[in-house]
Amino acid sequence: MKPFLILQLRPETEASDDEYKAILQKGGLDQSETVRIRLDQNPIPGDLNLQDHAGVIVGGGPGCVSDAEDKKPETEKRIEDAILNLMPAITETDFPYLGCCYGIGILGHHLGGTVNKERFSEEVGAVECQLTGDGRRDQLLKDLPDNFMAFVGHKEAVQDLPPGCSHLLASEPCPFQMIRYKSNVYATQFHPEADSDVFEARVRIYKNKGYFPPSSAEKIIEFCHQQDVQVPGQILKNFVEAYR
Repeated sequence: MKPFLILQLRPETEASDDEYKAILQKGGLDQSETVRIRLDQNPIPGDLNLQDHAGVIVGGGPGCVSDAEDKKPETEKRIEDAILNLMPAITETDFPYLGCCYGIGILGHHLGGTVNKERFSEEVGAVECQLTGDGRRDQLLKDLPDNFMAFVGHKEAVQDLPPGCSHLLASEPCPFQMIRYKSNVYATQFHPEADSDVFEARVRIYKNKGYFPPSSAEKIIEFCHQQDVQVPGQILKNFVEAYR
């Protein structure tokens, strides 16, 4: 089996390791079935051939593609450039891709869509997502319930459906929770790998990153543990099963 390429953007080792573990667990993957690159530490190899991989999974991160260039730390710029430079090869060949949270901003920006902080940001927590008509017919979402909870937390969002995309999942605070470009290029605004334990760890790691008042961290953690968030992990597993 060809390995999945896991590209991670989180510069915090604890968060990155926890995210990678969650992707393996929810995706039903063994570590030997993946090639992991932490982009804060290593570049994408210049001789990378996508066809040597089953698909690409991009994790989340604290960066925002819509931030002004002079406000982005050098590490963030390097990570963003690495992903954006890979996107033409992905979209032109319709190569299997699943971008999680930050990954939807990257895809939308690459396709010429509007990604910013004007509307649709979501506080850290869980929201109810609803399948659209296209979502009910999609291979990754078939047999899933029409409504389910997912963990979110983001400052920027896709403002309109990017050109050439299908709209698969919506929520009240953020209409574009999942989109697909062509047949195999997917992106979610929510975190499909996250359960309540994963989100608790992230709340503690990022409590001083401007997502919420630090004093509210324990209440957010308590709220997350009260939520039944199981379905999003099935989407990640379905992606792996579709392309492994």
